[in-house]
Amino acid sequence: MPSFQKILIANRGEIACRIQRTAQKLGYRTVAVYSDADANALHVQIADEAVNIGPAPVHSSYLNIPAILAAARISGADAVHPGYGFLSENAGFASACADAGLVFIGPSAAAIELMGSKRQSKIAMLNAGVPCIAGYQGSAQDDATLQQEADRIGYPLMIKASAGGGGRGMRLVHSGEHLLEQLHTARSEALNAFGSDELILEQALIEPRHVEVQLFGDAHGNLIHLGERDCSVQRRHQKVIEEAPCPVMTAALRQAMGDAALKAGRAVNYVGAGTVEFLLDKGGRFYFLEMNTRLQVEHPVTELITGLDLVDWQLQIAAGLPLPLRQEQLTLNGHAMEVRLYAEDPSENFLPQTGDVLRWEPGTDVRIDHGLLEGQRISPFYDPMLAKIIAHGATREEARRKLLRAVEDCVLLGVVSNQWLLADLLKHPRFIAADFSTGFIGAHFSEITARQITNEQLAVAAALFYRHSARVHSPPLAGWRNTASAPCSYRLAVEDEISEVSISALADNHLQIAGVEIRDLDTDGRWATLTLNGIRRRIAYHLQDAQLWFCVTGSSLQVINRTQVVASRLAETHSGTVKAPMDGAIALVQVREGDSVRKGQLLLVLDAMKMEHPLKAGIDGVVKQIQVSTGDQVRNRQVLLLIE
Repeated sequence: MPSFQKILIANRGEIACRIQRTAQKLGYRTVAVYSDADANALHVQIADEAVNIGPAPVHSSYLNIPAILAAARISGADAVHPGYGFLSENAGFASACADAGLVFIGPSAAAIELMGSKRQSKIAMLNAGVPCIAGYQGSAQDDATLQQEADRIGYPLMIKASAGGGGRGMRLVHSGEHLLEQLHTARSEALNAFGSDELILEQALIEPRHVEVQLFGDAHGNLIHLGERDCSVQRRHQKVIEEAPCPVMTAALRQAMGDAALKAGRAVNYVGAGTVEFLLDKGGRFYFLEMNTRLQVEHPVTELITGLDLVDWQLQIAAGLPLPLRQEQLTLNGHAMEVRLYAEDPSENFLPQTGDVLRWEPGTDVRIDHGLLEGQRISPFYDPMLAKIIAHGATREEARRKLLRAVEDCVLLGVVSNQWLLADLLKHPRFIAADFSTGFIGAHFSEITARQITNEQLAVAAALFYRHSARVHSPPLAGWRNTASAPCSYRLAVEDEISEVSISALADNHLQIAGVEIRDLDTDGRWATLTLNGIRRRIAYHLQDAQLWFCVTGSSLQVINRTQVVASRLAETHSGTVKAPMDGAIALVQVREGDSVRKGQLLLVLDAMKMEHPLKAGIDGVVKQIQVSTGDQVRNRQVLLLIE
């Protein structure tokens, strides 16, 4: 029977923290690994020991197998938990751990290799009698063959990276004229993310649900499922909201889907935690999508409805123990729901964001899985997911209501996030009615525009700048006296929009700003209390020099005080100036100086947060200047190219 005492967690962020909590609770010592960018990260701080494994880029650190094995050797770790992402579904890594005498806390390398290939796993599932979607999973990968097979399958269809996950290397194609372009993009992204450019094609189901079944198997031949999760609310084929159980599940459908998942597990003699993912159509028919041979991001919702610790189960199984429960002993209680908090801008096609975490207070009364610390830098090197907020209730509506409150109360300042969109999703009537599919965000939030600052929010921002000015300047700016003062003006910028705001300081700590009354303003550097149009409010904020971040009911805003700056708008793409939309690396320069370009033409490709971001011309013109080369690291809003 395997024996281990010290576990190296080959991961970072919230999942590394989550694994360490259970491992340490069970008496195991833990070893964190970290890149140069993560030297002060939370997962490093809570570990018993930590080892640096290289520079920030993932191929030099978290995907560097020799460096991770060396870290296990020098720390004396005798087991490795891969978490999810990175090397968690890398059969070579599982084999390398075994060869080094380390217990790999996961399934066999053979199971990982088979199920990690969408092409090979689909063939295996067809042979095992698991329902599968029509498509092409052949070994011929040339454009001509894929074009021919796409025409046979029909449109719309999905291109998928065979070795992929998390939406990378995946493209929806509506017609044949776009197929070759999307094939090349999917190949490039897949090769960069997974080291393999092998693709499969599948018929695209219209408005299905994404429902997955949690499996656990042990080394004694036992295999059970722990119910299902609905993960249909997605963007870019990546999950945003997950819940358990599936709100449209019936007893008969759960039995059939559970049986199919067990067939899939038995086909590969599965040991450990795994998830079989299905697409469920409106007629109640379901089809195998893929099997993830690891712990899932959304495992907490299963934990909350079963009362189980799935990492605890993983460690028991890795130690050679049998499953703690039989299938008939499993009970599901209540409803659980989870949202993923991402550093991304929904109004900019969910573009990942970077920045410094100036303030982080995730709230109480719900489960928060995260790896954040105030002051840390959100870099372009890793996935943009910051945290998971999870709530449990006796009913679905109770869980939703608790989760909405928790999302709105979460304080995250300094980094643009999807927090406000999460709240809007949870409040949408179709979501409340559980009437949604994988196309929910695209159908109901197709035109996501940037949040416009309201007069009340503008007034709060002006009042906070005014209050700060009153503290650092001479008494004439104080504004907290019993006689009215002459109005003063501020020029406040949200994004690139400038607003002129006039403040009148009246008697008894009373401000009149843009038609809004603010009374009794009090601040301590982190929280402001004030009476806003007769209602007492408490607002989280961070103010430094001319920059203010503040959070109002689930929506954080950044306001810049430009009162002392000549008014000007930043150049945008349609002006001929192409700027980096975020920190990242230039993956491709498609044009040369002097080239004539048309509006919409691809100019550059930016590689950031494990995704490729095409940057296109906003106008017709001639490339006047290119200020970057392939491989250059660039910062957010850095000028890359000029067109005239």
